[in-house]
Amino acid sequence: MSMALALAVAAGGIGMSAATAQAAPAAPNQGPPFPYADCLKATADKGESPAQGKWHCDQLVRKGWVKPPTR
Repeated sequence: MSMALALAVAAGGIGMSAATAQAAPAAPNQGPPFPYADCLKATADKGESPAQGKWHCDQLVRKGWVKPPTR
């Protein structure tokens, strides 16, 4: 599942189809929690401002979809 899809699922409460949920057997970590940096990149790709993206990713950290940032 891509980060953009995870954002859409987490934000919109959209259910996933069985085809979307399948991952390649050799694929590395495909499910949550996703890295914080990947979340920020996905929000920037969606056109969110850096402040908006940080807020969005912080909300996804609270929901368990994204790993907390490392400092």
